[in-house]
Amino acid sequence: MAGKKSRKGKGEGKADGKIGRKDYDKALRKLQVELARVQEWVKHSGHKVIIVFEGRDAAGKGGVIRAITERVSPRVFRLIALPAPTDREKSQLYMQRYLAHFPAAGEIVIFDRSWYNRAGVEYVMGFCTKKQHGRFLELCPQFENHIIDSNIQLIKFWLEVGNDEQKRRFEARIEDPLRQWKLSPMDLPSRINWYKYSRARDMMLQATDTDASPWHIVRSDDKRRMRLNLISQLLDLIPYKKVHREKVKLPDRSKDGAYDDEKPMRKRRWIPEKY
Repeated sequence: MAGKKSRKGKGEGKADGKIGRKDYDKALRKLQVELARVQEWVKHSGHKVIIVFEGRDAAGKGGVIRAITERVSPRVFRLIALPAPTDREKSQLYMQRYLAHFPAAGEIVIFDRSWYNRAGVEYVMGFCTKKQHGRFLELCPQFENHIIDSNIQLIKFWLEVGNDEQKRRFEARIEDPLRQWKLSPMDLPSRINWYKYSRARDMMLQATDTDASPWHIVRSDDKRRMRLNLISQLLDLIPYKKVHREKVKLPDRSKDGAYDDEKPMRKRRWIPEKY
């Protein structure tokens, strides 16, 4: 199985113990080659996968999702990041708006936040009642068993960032103009309510970390190392094999109807080449 090969790279790293950019890029490229092979196998076999990403705010979910998806097709690796529910969606079954995005054959659906909002932000911030929260924790394992019984592979990652590192990342979001867009209305309350989120996490894991649908916990203080470790684990969890591809030969350009096709373009509105 292609996903079971050792993917540990060697490199000097940085003085602070974090992996250096050169070593990181080299290791990430190898993992992304394997992700491309996963893509081909999923399309070939009709396998269906849901990957759930949860964790504390500023744990690095967006960065690892980008690392997974930047070299594969968005038609196979579909990213779902739903906004707050509308009034209509609030009147539906809680799980209903997520079901519409579940994978068909040959698809991998990535949920950047998921139905587990009810176990975290909704519970801590008072967007649901204690009864609704308790009912969710009770029914969620049954819901996920139905997903698995429908031949969908369910993979759940929880990204755990430490107190000091979360504080540093939030401060960077406040100060850096290139990161300020990341600062959501829920970020500052999540900082204030650190221990409430900790207790919500503990209750969630206690109720939903099952043998059939386990949580895979990822330490995320070092973003680069976290991405490599998570992708490596993801590859180990998907039972993919390398799919044979026919060799492709690029054909020569036909000379039928040949003309100076650059001439008509010379007087068009080309943008200034400033770089």
